[in-house]
Amino acid sequence: MTAPSNPFLAKRWLASGGAVVLAGILGVALLLRDGGAACAAARAGDKATFYDLGDGPGNCSFPSAPADDLFVALGEEDYDDGAMCGSYLDVKGPNGKVRVKVIDSCPPCEAGHIDLSRTAFKKIADEVDGIVPISFTKVRTPKVPGPVSVRLKEGSSQYWFAALIDNHGSPLRSVKINGKTASRTDFNYWIVDGGAGSGPFTIKFTDAYGKTTTVPGIKLKPGLTQKLRGVIKAVKPKPSPKRTPAKKPAPAPKPPILESAPASSAPPPVVEPPVALVARPASC
Repeated sequence: MTAPSNPFLAKRWLASGGAVVLAGILGVALLLRDGGAACAAARAGDKATFYDLGDGPGNCSFPSAPADDLFVALGEEDYDDGAMCGSYLDVKGPNGKVRVKVIDSCPPCEAGHIDLSRTAFKKIADEVDGIVPISFTKVRTPKVPGPVSVRLKEGSSQYWFAALIDNHGSPLRSVKINGKTASRTDFNYWIVDGGAGSGPFTIKFTDAYGKTTTVPGIKLKPGLTQKLRGVIKAVKPKPSPKRTPAKKPAPAPKPPILESAPASSAPPPVVEPPVALVARPASC
């Protein structure tokens, strides 16, 4: 196969999927070297192969592989246009488990097929196996090897800004540069097309779980990795609202009890007949 034109795709060493039986001879494990980003043939369920990164940085653009050499490349669906870059997976295989950092993509790999570094693969399986069934999960807020680092891409200026963020641990959901929203590229740089000024810059990023980190004091120095301590604001669970017991309605006032007056035993009043008044004649 010829090497792909994408400069971010690393040279890979992939296993052929276990023993290959050749006609009339004993089956042996066959490792295939490919100049492109080829992955092994599809199998049912999640699986892992391995490769060597070579001289390339990997599609996530990190300057180098992790110091412990434990990394992984993901297929197009799992890679999610770079959204998984810099995050971690816990991988469990036939011989054990390992935690790996996402630094690369494997375009031909289907969903569930991950391509481990050779070092990582040997922690979960025998190298001669080449391809093994595995299970893997995303790691929420993993421990990272150092402080947050920011690298401005060559060509960054007050009119165009591009930053590579590392040691954030969890997948990033959004990034703001001096209050301006940046857009993510599939090679893991966050870009503000109109620029964000001449600096210094404050970068605020939020991960997929809602944790926010603010990193101040980033200088306009393209190509230089700047390591700074960020101010982390953890997500606090919202307290459950307290239930206020409903007030019981006041009892309606009882109507007054009207007692009927007892019949009077006194005799009725005597009414006297009117007396006629006779007018006297006027005197002379």
